[in-house]
Amino acid sequence: MTDLITYVLRGIPFGCVFALVAIGLVLTYKTSGVFNLAFGAQAYVSAAVYYDTHVRHKWPIIPAFVLAVLVFGPLVGLVLDRLIFRFMRTAPHVARLVAALGLLVAIPQLVNLWFGQSPSFGVEGIWPSSQGSNFAVYHFGDYALNGDQVATLIATAVVVIGLTALFRFSDIGLRMRAVVESARMTELSGINAGRVGTIAWMLSSLVAGLAGVLLAPLFAQVSATNFTVLIVAAIAAAAFGGLTSIPLTLLGGILLGVAQGLLGGYLPPASVLAQGLRPSLPFVALFLLLIFWPSLRNRREVTDPLAGVDPPPPGLAALERSRGLTWATRIFALIVLAIAIPFVLSSNYWLLLGTEAVILSTIFLSIVVITGMAGQISLCQATFAAIGAFTTAQLVSNYHVSVMITILAGAAMAAVVGALLAIPVLRLGGIYLALATFAFALMFESVLVPLDWVGGGANPIKVPRPKFAGIDFANNKSFFFLCIAILAVVSVLVIFVRGGTIGRYLDALRGSETAAQAIGVNPTRARIIAFSLSAGIAGLGGGLLATQTGIAQPADYNSFLGLFWVVLVVTLGSRTVEGAVQAGVAFYVVDEILKRIGINQSWQPILFGLGAMTYAKHPEGILEFQKRQSLAFVQRHLDRMKRRGAPAEPAGADEAGAVAPTPAQPSSERVGAD
Repeated sequence: MTDLITYVLRGIPFGCVFALVAIGLVLTYKTSGVFNLAFGAQAYVSAAVYYDTHVRHKWPIIPAFVLAVLVFGPLVGLVLDRLIFRFMRTAPHVARLVAALGLLVAIPQLVNLWFGQSPSFGVEGIWPSSQGSNFAVYHFGDYALNGDQVATLIATAVVVIGLTALFRFSDIGLRMRAVVESARMTELSGINAGRVGTIAWMLSSLVAGLAGVLLAPLFAQVSATNFTVLIVAAIAAAAFGGLTSIPLTLLGGILLGVAQGLLGGYLPPASVLAQGLRPSLPFVALFLLLIFWPSLRNRREVTDPLAGVDPPPPGLAALERSRGLTWATRIFALIVLAIAIPFVLSSNYWLLLGTEAVILSTIFLSIVVITGMAGQISLCQATFAAIGAFTTAQLVSNYHVSVMITILAGAAMAAVVGALLAIPVLRLGGIYLALATFAFALMFESVLVPLDWVGGGANPIKVPRPKFAGIDFANNKSFFFLCIAILAVVSVLVIFVRGGTIGRYLDALRGSETAAQAIGVNPTRARIIAFSLSAGIAGLGGGLLATQTGIAQPADYNSFLGLFWVVLVVTLGSRTVEGAVQAGVAFYVVDEILKRIGINQSWQPILFGLGAMTYAKHPEGILEFQKRQSLAFVQRHLDRMKRRGAPAEPAGADEAGAVAPTPAQPSSERVGAD
């Protein structure tokens, strides 16, 4: 019994760590309608400022704390609101989620440009100690806590009590919730929605800064990765609270910390469960909560009652251009390919980049299917690519199956997993679906990939190049053309699906699910097909990537890399095949350009991350928007030239084309003319 109490008490401080971050997530969601996946990145900003001032420049604790938490914390929230989220208050939840994803990618890289990449060890906490050490131990009977843990417990209690009182008893708390439901309706009641939203973001960012400074000493070093991983555990605690209840969120965080303490105490350290289940417990808990927790299972995001007055999203540019302009565009594309392919073949270096860009474009087509066509955000596309790669590798290594067959088998396996995953998660929709897929990705990465029969354990599995139709694709040039052929086939498939029955069903569901069901559309069936097709395409690309690199290794399919993939595609264009291809090319070309002009390559994720901010205004993507603008410009000039070349109409011609008699014409002439 003593051991049980010890393990429970040991887990409570860690539970408060989870709870503090989770409360910040709930605060942002309740006051802005944004599920802020970038909350950990905001916490990292304040942690970096505190470390730089207190450790590197030897500031006292209080001035460093004030600058990092009370100045930089609210300042980051003010900047995010004024530059980004104030323009997205009426945007769909998916658009706001994409913006948060972009910030999750961009903010840590922006901070690292100033903070540096060098190791930052020795973070000192804010708790005062008479011995001059923040690791002073405080005994409570037979149990002990250090100063950092005591500070976290006190801060969590203060934040919970303060925010609960704010929402329950203050006018500003009520106004914050009202602005989330409908900023336009609250403005009709005389409330300044912009000012309320700014206060909400500054407050939530203040909590993020507090969390960053309090949690920094708990890690070995100040690193953006530590805060990003921590936020997943916090999401599980927030899900326990239904993303709205602060007391339940606190309870969820403590229960999660206690569960980890019990697992750490009772499981043998060297056991598979201890090494696999304990670190992945937050991911498993998040996935199960999203699927089975009653407050989330049938929950839908609050929608603005005035959203119906918003104009529909624009159509694809390719559907609006004339036939002549369509042929001109296709001819121009062929000319570009005729120039690009010989350039790629000119050196082994460019051939390597070109092959990887083609393979990545194939994987990105899966995002076109699930996001561009089905209107859902899936954050596990890299996981489906990993399933395809590991299936290919295992079949080749253990059963000596033909490589080309194993690539197709990997795609089929990914499609099956995608269909099975879609059955529970598609009931969620919106941000809940995105979070469930992210939890699945982290769970797969932490629990299954380390197993020998999945990811090969400690040693990556070797994968040879395929042989097909008498051709050995071990040659880099022949493999490059094989990848182009596969990309072309998958592109045609996606185009046919988009123009076929399933594509039209998905278009109808994006417009109005109720209206689509009224005309006989089965939303579950259509979305499961889209999810399965998307997973299969990603699995196909994953198998190709494994054969291209020669090994199937987890680092190539990291779940956080998958987040960047989603940000990249939705920024450039997630509704078209050419958008996926342009994203695949941009992934390598932008990095190469930055390298050659001597600019820090951290700017690549910064540029694409900040580019995701445009999703709310241009959900079709930046390049698709620019293409529509360019085509409209060209079409206007063509129409103007056509009108100039047409024969002039008689001065008296009416709208029907008949020539009306002029008043100066004599009556006899008019009769003769008749």
